[in-house]
Amino acid sequence: MLAFLSGLGKRARGRGRSWHPYLVAVGPGIVAATAGNDVGGIATYSSVGARYGYELIWMMLLTGLALVVVQEQCARLGAVTGKGLSDLVREQFGPRWTVIAMLGFLVANGGVIVTEFVGIAAAAELFGISRFVAVPAMAALVWWLIVYGNYRRVERLFLGLALVSLAYPASAIWGQPDWGAVLAHAVVPTVRFDPDYVLLFVATVGTTISPYMQMYQQDAVVEKGFTVDDLRFARVDVIVGCAFSIFVAICIIVATASTIHAASGGAGVEISSAEQAARALVPLVGPYASYLFAAGIFGASMLAAGVLPLATARSVCEAFGFERGVERDLHEAPIFYGILSILIAGGAIVALLPGIPVIRLLIVVQAVNCLILPILLTFIARMSGDRRLVGVHASGPALGAASWVVTIVIGGLALTVLGSSLHAAVTG
Repeated sequence: MLAFLSGLGKRARGRGRSWHPYLVAVGPGIVAATAGNDVGGIATYSSVGARYGYELIWMMLLTGLALVVVQEQCARLGAVTGKGLSDLVREQFGPRWTVIAMLGFLVANGGVIVTEFVGIAAAAELFGISRFVAVPAMAALVWWLIVYGNYRRVERLFLGLALVSLAYPASAIWGQPDWGAVLAHAVVPTVRFDPDYVLLFVATVGTTISPYMQMYQQDAVVEKGFTVDDLRFARVDVIVGCAFSIFVAICIIVATASTIHAASGGAGVEISSAEQAARALVPLVGPYASYLFAAGIFGASMLAAGVLPLATARSVCEAFGFERGVERDLHEAPIFYGILSILIAGGAIVALLPGIPVIRLLIVVQAVNCLILPILLTFIARMSGDRRLVGVHASGPALGAASWVVTIVIGGLALTVLGSSLHAAVTG
């Protein structure tokens, strides 16, 4: 299959400015970026809109640029070296850092997977379907499609789920927002210094750029067979994916700002979960808008419930030298499929336990991710600028400076979230 894709790309490039190579390249960037709009992301963006209206839209545009910088580096590293991110980290920084990163990655992603199945359950119940039917059925479907599919089929599944996110632009339009105010807040920053505003600001950046997105991006580029010759196509895929992800996130903010926030008379409303936002839309714009919102929650949760276990199993196996990848059979990569199966089954089972402390779980996961992300971004920035590793494709002065600015700023924001998360965990 990889030979087929490579051959298709070469034939298309031979036709000059044909659009076919770009079509072939579509996949890793869109899936990785859109997976960041998972149920935790939807809850965060809904909180932004319900609490502060359109005020943080400008920040989403800046976060989108930072996301492009980070994801492009991963795509470039994968295409030039032909190796996944965890493989390169082991080679360049040694096994000790690799073990630390992979343990944190495994714990954090395991917790996030639970929340994705909680999102599937919540979305199903908004449509009147029992969570005890929906969660096992969807877990089995995701497992079957990944285990018995190939890369092309799995990628098509993820791209299809990504398109479900188009429910949010529809929800935003349904809410009849003030588009003049939306545009004004997109270009004119609004800054507050109250603790809730700062915390939500930081949390929004943190949920938009997550460690598993970088892992999936680079591994998918490698598994799809991209090479140096495909770099310009991979970059377009990254840019389109990040733009689509940020567009959807802004639509979620607009949808809740034009309805929930507006209904409060500008006072702001606290939203603690994605399904709470969907239910709050019912008395304001009718049940159909809330169904669209719920459809978006379901699609986002399904996408992340597939991407997270796959990215985690692939990265862990790659770090320790085990066979991995959906192109391998069960008997060829038993550890890879074993980790994948445990993550999916375990996430679904825990999500169905009564009284699961979802908010506290999110706090713990957020804290672990805050420890991993600055370290991972430092590795990425150093490797992407290392001419000994990537030669002439190393980051130039401008891109190198941008990558370090993004790393330092996100590192500082991550430490802020970590401090807040530890305080919340202690005080309850």
